Amino acid sequence: MTRQLISSGSTFEQEIGYSRAVVAGDWVFVSGTTGFDYSSMSIAEGLLEQTEQCLKNIVSALQQAGSNLSDVVRVTYILPNGAEFPECWPVLRKYFGEVRPAAMMLSAGLADPRMRIEIEVTALKQSKA
Repeated sequence: MTRQLISSGSTFEQEIGYSRAVVAGDWVFVSGTTGFDYSSMSIAEGLLEQTEQCLKNIVSALQQAGSNLSDVVRVTYILPNGAEFPECWPVLRKYFGEVRPAAMMLSAGLADPRMRIEIEVTALKQSKA
């Protein structure tokens, strides 16, 4: 089975020692992804803006892996304040409304107090047959 490591250019990947995504065969495992804009290492204050940036970062990782959002089979949302989860549903629906992956939301502290959401996905590349 082939294994490919995908990087977003985030300084966190180098500092901590992980990949934005790992491709193993037809599977794509995207690490927990926050709302940082990795080109500037900045993060918006608002939950909706962070959610949108998370998903843009995930789309980029999936594209580098030869995959896309329609291949996502599982998603995990992590928010420090679980009561805020409904606020980001319109953004989540925009990206996953047609895909409808298996999903779970957890409320837990994140590595940086500026982070208001972290999203992790697993994708299975669809056969091109």
